[in-house]
Amino acid sequence: MTDERPSLLLVDDDAAFRQVLSAALGKRGFCVTAAENVEQALAEANLPEYAVVDLKMPGPSGLVLVKRLKELDAATRIVVLTGYASIATAVEAVKLGATHYLAKPADAAEIVAAFHKADGDETAPVSPSPLSVDRLEWEHIQRILAEHDGNISATARALSMHRRTLQRKLNKYPSRK
Repeated sequence: MTDERPSLLLVDDDAAFRQVLSAALGKRGFCVTAAENVEQALAEANLPEYAVVDLKMPGPSGLVLVKRLKELDAATRIVVLTGYASIATAVEAVKLGATHYLAKPADAAEIVAAFHKADGDETAPVSPSPLSVDRLEWEHIQRILAEHDGNISATARALSMHRRTLQRKLNKYPSRK
């Protein structure tokens, strides 16, 4: 007997989050396969119809997996989740083929809604104030990091910054505004 539910690949390095989200998505009608990193996800034999991919994991980033899943099946609907949201990574995720990009914490209902969001929202609110200096710094670092394929040393050189200073800044959560 085969499972007729739509297949979903969930990739996140946080075991507790992965387990809770897997159960929640299973209750919403998906046949969920979970993985803790990009390598484990790529080892899965079946191509998923849907994927939820964490951006920041040990090893290759979720962007690598987004690109690979789209190469394997262009119809796969992918939502990228991250606790380290930035404009640069959101743009890259969408350019690589992600359907949507959500900042953590995101619940199963938000993720399912994001799978079915095909068009942009022209009514999305525009912030009346500019980003803070801290947030601008975070966005700039993320853009330079993306340009250097996640290489910390090369990014630090490009920013004329000591590598350890850059690592400290990357371990901080970004400013909300």
